[in-house]
Amino acid sequence: MTERPAAAHSSVPDRPTVDGLEERWGAVWAREQTYAFDRERALSLPREQVYSIDTPPPTASGSLHVGHVFGYTHTDCMARYQRMRGREVFYPIGWDDNGLPTERRVQNYYGVRGDHAAAYDADFVPPLQGAEGKSVKAADQVPISRANFIPLCEELTARDEESFEQLFRTLGVSIDWQHSYRTIDDRSRAVAQQAFLRNLARGEAYQAEAPGLWDVTFQSAVAQAEVEARDYPGAYHRIAFHRTDADPVYVETTRPELLPAVVALIAHPDDERYADLFGTTVTSPLFGVEIPVLAHPAAEPDKGAGIAMCCTFGDLTDVQWWRELQLPIRSVITRNGRIQGETPEWIAGGPGEALYVDELATKTVFSARKAVVDALIASGDLDGEPKNTQRKANFFEKGDKPLEIVTSRQWYIRNGGRSEELRKELVARGGEIDFHPGFMRSRYTNWVEGLNGDWLISRQRFFGVPFPIWYPIDADGEIDHTRPIAADESQLPLDPQVDVPSGYTAEQRGVPGGFAADPDIMDTWATSSLTPQIAAGWPVTSDPESRNDPALFDAIFPMDLRPQGHDIIRTWLFSSVVRSHYEHGEAPWRGAAINGWILDPDRKKMSKSKGNAETPLDVVLQFGADAVRYWAASARMGADSAYDTGQMKVGRRLAMKLLNASKLALTIGESDGDPAAVTHPLDRAMLAGLRDVVEVATRGWENFDYTRSLEVTESFFWTFCDDYIELIKDRAYGAQGDEGAASARAALRVALSVLLRLFAPFLPYATEEVWSWWQEGSVHRASWPTVAECGAAEGDSRALRVVGDALAGIRKAKSDAKLGMRAQVTSMTLTAPADVQELIRGGEDDLRAAGKVTGMTYADGPALAVQDVELVPPPPRGA
Repeated sequence: MTERPAAAHSSVPDRPTVDGLEERWGAVWAREQTYAFDRERALSLPREQVYSIDTPPPTASGSLHVGHVFGYTHTDCMARYQRMRGREVFYPIGWDDNGLPTERRVQNYYGVRGDHAAAYDADFVPPLQGAEGKSVKAADQVPISRANFIPLCEELTARDEESFEQLFRTLGVSIDWQHSYRTIDDRSRAVAQQAFLRNLARGEAYQAEAPGLWDVTFQSAVAQAEVEARDYPGAYHRIAFHRTDADPVYVETTRPELLPAVVALIAHPDDERYADLFGTTVTSPLFGVEIPVLAHPAAEPDKGAGIAMCCTFGDLTDVQWWRELQLPIRSVITRNGRIQGETPEWIAGGPGEALYVDELATKTVFSARKAVVDALIASGDLDGEPKNTQRKANFFEKGDKPLEIVTSRQWYIRNGGRSEELRKELVARGGEIDFHPGFMRSRYTNWVEGLNGDWLISRQRFFGVPFPIWYPIDADGEIDHTRPIAADESQLPLDPQVDVPSGYTAEQRGVPGGFAADPDIMDTWATSSLTPQIAAGWPVTSDPESRNDPALFDAIFPMDLRPQGHDIIRTWLFSSVVRSHYEHGEAPWRGAAINGWILDPDRKKMSKSKGNAETPLDVVLQFGADAVRYWAASARMGADSAYDTGQMKVGRRLAMKLLNASKLALTIGESDGDPAAVTHPLDRAMLAGLRDVVEVATRGWENFDYTRSLEVTESFFWTFCDDYIELIKDRAYGAQGDEGAASARAALRVALSVLLRLFAPFLPYATEEVWSWWQEGSVHRASWPTVAECGAAEGDSRALRVVGDALAGIRKAKSDAKLGMRAQVTSMTLTAPADVQELIRGGEDDLRAAGKVTGMTYADGPALAVQDVELVPPPPRGA
């Protein structure tokens, strides 16, 4: 294993390289626990000297992509800066390993699917090992029991998390790996279950049977925050509803298959076309059901015919109309996305019964639509041809088919969707958080103010945190959902499918007079919304091994930073605020840093589901971790950024230049780096410029403008390399005497120390490598540089720039003459304003040495210019 070099200059390599630094220093950091959080120190410090980060737990469902590298680099840079500021940094890692994405990956990987009706098989072996994507059709997946399915989920997520950790370690993310959690582990389940029980006891959680969004593929309810609108091909059908002794009323709809579910026709109350119809009834075509015509302000007069079918349920507007107009429910679409097989009572005995039984019952939505349209054509109730259109349909963000709306019993947490007062409280709670960038606050506020329903937290799946709830079974064998049996907090974590409620025995499960477990699991956000509590030791009344740490929790909560992407403000950020609002009466963090997306060359978001994501480990191995971090850190907070390997190449070149320039600075001669030894005007000018860089860079970090910190540091560094080092090299080697050499060498050491620390959050490997050549300990545990380290503010920072410009003019003259840089300048005129001439005179000896100038005169002029240059070619080498 690599040992940290103890001596300085003898460790400077002959040929520095960035290759292999990740393996070398990763091993050292792990062995020396460089980034470990010191709990005891944290408890003894004032709160402002502790910095806690609510790290995003990536979803363990396959592989990470460069978007993860992008976001985690931003967070890590801030963690490293805060650590160098002397704060004790709490920087844990979590893995979000429960939920629909994980289950879908397991289904495709092993060729299986969970089935509540399947029996447990102790000898089960999955049919596949390693299938990916959509290679396994749902129909070909082997149904297995919950007890067989969950171990496969645990096995695969553990494997995925190992590869995630490898990537993060290689990238140089300074996480404390001793502080980790999985959202399905005992502690996470206990925290999630306890928080839910408390929500339930306070009336913040409730159960209701109501219409909601349903994904027919995943066979689960979906929350509003997980829905995205997508274009979906459809067609408008102009359908006639009949009136007695009057012309038909025509409705235009893209969902004619819902004709059996119509409960009303609705138009805007101010629409004069339908004013005479309000309060009357019409008869539905094909089925002959009497339908009321009603008014509601949500109707859109300029859409279609201006009057719409209200079906239970076609979309969320139908739900609003049903609720506010107190309409009946006539559902025909079932949870599997097919038309129900039993003939509805409002259709039975009517003119459409045969059509329903023969053509619609048990059919898919697509087949039912075709059957209804054919029947409308045959009956003459379809006016004209269907008109193709692109309609907006709701999809689960990870789903492939449009969502349906079905009535089911689900668990909810109140989040302001039906309470204006609660919405105001949650908007105010968001006001306690400093958003970076600030405009992201409006996304939070707009989301809260636009909510139209409470947070649906139950899912009809397998791999997740189960609700700690049972229900009594009456004497007739019916489950009584109105009297849920809540677990005692002392029992947590538990699985109601295995564990038994107090006062019952295992033999009473599923029998009259006994109990039944709640079959659902919590939405993944219902657990992830508690990541501050999970990571920070929020006390749960369960086994002491569940890592309760109330002292730590009090010391670091509210946490200082929630870093995340802007696309999950409505889910992760908002849901975390809701839980903290209820449980703690405050926001869960002081600040939220919002990063943008990584876009592919077509300016589309990179994601695994879209198939346009780059594999990050390959990129890191190709360009080096520092280079990839440089690319990520070059993007401004909150802004979407292009995937750019060109920027990575620039970053690699910067890291290499840092190694090579540092080697020169450290081998040019001995010095203890005392700023008091810096006496030469050009050296003082350089350090004066560096003072400005330290000030601007530090201000950038404090304002979360780390990109500005990188820009100003990098710009100065290239000037330092290309101008300053070249100018003072001859003097540093002693050509102008001992005092001049001592000044140059001291300035080099001061600048190198400061620059390494300024670069350290961005380029952790290259800076650690150089630091080890001449310093003890880790640069990442060194203090952040201050302006005082750059010496007294005696120099004029302009001097380095103007002398550098003069040197650039001399070099250009040599290039124009097609001569090498060793060519002698026997005569030249340097034209400049008087004050600029004075600055150049202070560095004239260095300029003459660097430019090989033997003859030079000054002249007054409006701007700096090198003129009338006379050159003598250099003698042949060795002559």
